[in-house]
Amino acid sequence: MSYTHLVYHIVFRTHRSIPAIDEQHERDLYAYIHGYIMKHKAKLYRIGGMPDHIHMLVSIPPDIAVSEFIRGLKYATSNWLKHNPLFPLFSGWGEGYAAFTYSKEQIPVVKQYIINQKEHHHKTTFAEEYRQFILENGGEINEAYFLKD
Repeated sequence: MSYTHLVYHIVFRTHRSIPAIDEQHERDLYAYIHGYIMKHKAKLYRIGGMPDHIHMLVSIPPDIAVSEFIRGLKYATSNWLKHNPLFPLFSGWGEGYAAFTYSKEQIPVVKQYIINQKEHHHKTTFAEEYRQFILENGGEINEAYFLKD
């Protein structure tokens, strides 16, 4: 028997950071994403975001690569959003994503961070937040490609 605990904080944005996720209807999108997560035997701890991006704290089974999980999620939600009249500005997801792992003890802190997204973005842009998120987690940023799509 194998034992794993793989919790990821995943962030991705709309194409060109277009504010296409209307706050009045974001729960519809989040419910769709939750269904996708459950279908793949993953566990959603928290989801939230802004009109131009999404944060998720999710546990993914070890037999699914995080890249495969996110690619499938972005594909499914893109199709759903493009055919949903509640999201007329949505044209697709931006290229790439950020995904970093967290321990069980860090889950409450990350959940609270996701809950506070709307308040947080009164002071910080997505680009600033994303840059800080990547750097704080040991990532390197190639300026030639950073948020260019």
